[in-house]
Amino acid sequence: DNWAFLYAQRLALKQELPLHVCFCLVPKFLDATIRHYSFMLKGLQEVGKECTELNIPFHLLLGYAKDVLPTFVVEHGVGGLVTDFCPLRVPRQWVEDVRERLPEDVPFVQVDAHNIVPCWVTSAKQEYSARTIRGKIHSQLPEFLTEFPPIIRHPHPPSCPPEAIAWDACYSSLQVDRTVTEVEWATPGTAAGLAVLQSFIDERLKSFSSQRNDPNKAALSNLSPWFHFGQVSTQRAILEVQKHRHMYKESVDAFVEEAVVRRELADNFCYYNENYDSVRGAYDWAQTTLELHAKDKRPFLYELQQLEQATTHDPLWNAAQLQMVREGKMHGFLRMYWAKKILEWTRSPEEALRFAIYLNDRYELDGRDPNGYAGKLRERSWGCLWSICGIHDQGWKERDVFGKIRYMNYAGCKRKFDVDQFERRYARRK
Repeated sequence: DNWAFLYAQRLALKQELPLHVCFCLVPKFLDATIRHYSFMLKGLQEVGKECTELNIPFHLLLGYAKDVLPTFVVEHGVGGLVTDFCPLRVPRQWVEDVRERLPEDVPFVQVDAHNIVPCWVTSAKQEYSARTIRGKIHSQLPEFLTEFPPIIRHPHPPSCPPEAIAWDACYSSLQVDRTVTEVEWATPGTAAGLAVLQSFIDERLKSFSSQRNDPNKAALSNLSPWFHFGQVSTQRAILEVQKHRHMYKESVDAFVEEAVVRRELADNFCYYNENYDSVRGAYDWAQTTLELHAKDKRPFLYELQQLEQATTHDPLWNAAQLQMVREGKMHGFLRMYWAKKILEWTRSPEEALRFAIYLNDRYELDGRDPNGYAGKLRERSWGCLWSICGIHDQGWKERDVFGKIRYMNYAGCKRKFDVDQFERRYARRK
């Protein structure tokens, strides 16, 4: 279920050549910890086994792509290179670095298998909101939201078999924090992810439309970790969910809105706005209102360590933070409350954004993702810039600290769901 993989095999079949799959394992990536790397590596072990069954050698190269991939291309006489797409600056720089170091006669192709509609096809500019991008995406879905052709057992084997992967050496090569432990509820890999998708369709899809805003209800797909690491294709999930539209029309339409329109709006923002993780990336009205209120007296001031350890005065915020620390996933409705309170309790919007991104990327399994910066999904991280800087939103009633940024408070949450129940569930363990 990966258009880049499919395109690469199509090229190899046309030229009657072997097909190699390479993954370049970098020693560190932003604030990712062993929680994230372990989830990724266990998924890659499954990929390696599948590749062996398909007669396609899988190589795990240790190091940055610019240092290891051009050498691999030369040593294996590779005739063409295909890569996937990510709109974030670090992966985009990896692609540029490889492009500069490849032999001139080796074509290099990028396929956006990350989105349903390729990011650069949807729009040639940054879109203002879901309203401005929705029609552009939906007009392209008949062409792009299609069933995947199958990967076949590759008929052209390599001249020599790939080296066995030393998975232990892969783990020991990592330069990451190992104190953020793996989560128990999410088993890595495509097989496990597809089982979660099936359980969503069977058990939770019917209530997705009506109950997805309630953190106490089991109404979400919970697929975001597998989406983030590419272990389950978003397109596959949509194709399967859409088969049940005749039974659960409102839920299916709501899921498609989030998984396609909102998700791809976040990619659009990160692709076309180089300041996607900074207050400078906010709209002019938001930058102005935040600056006007930057010196407002805060009701509370917390340091990063106090936030990370969930020791604020607010039991709901603490419970949400503890859910994220323990489970690697926070309910989307609470992610919005969580980020907005960080704006209210820190010295400046810049500090609030820095703290929110750090905590998101350190603990959320789907952190370091376009949706973590600019998304607006119940399923995944509500974007830090959406919550703190009003991205893809409008100006609201002006108030202290927030200015015209949309406000949330504890009383509002109590009107939406049983706050006491959630607080009890994630109370600090004695």
